[in-house]
Amino acid sequence: MTFVVTDVCIKCKYTDCVEVCPVDCFYEGENMLVIHPDECIDCGVCEPECPIEAILPDIDSKADKFLELNREYSEKWPNITRQKDPLPEADDFKSKKNKLEEHFSSNPGEGD
Repeated sequence: MTFVVTDVCIKCKYTDCVEVCPVDCFYEGENMLVIHPDECIDCGVCEPECPIEAILPDIDSKADKFLELNREYSEKWPNITRQKDPLPEADDFKSKKNKLEEHFSSNPGEGD
């Protein structure tokens, strides 16, 4: 099992989760985070830290379509291990649904 970041994170990018990760398996895109599934040790400490519940275990059916997205972009984007401010539009986007097609950016973030 691994944990994955879902489209709930898009346009929000709260980083509370990266501070608690013992293996630094988060990677930063321009407008969301992903988890490298081969680096995640399945400890689960990140899941309750996400204030918008964007992180799910891969056994949750809602996580299915995001596992490969997490794998692909964790190999392209820079590692992030420190908490940063969320995106300015986070409050406006945190309750929006199905953000993947309309709002996902494949551009990398800044990393640490």
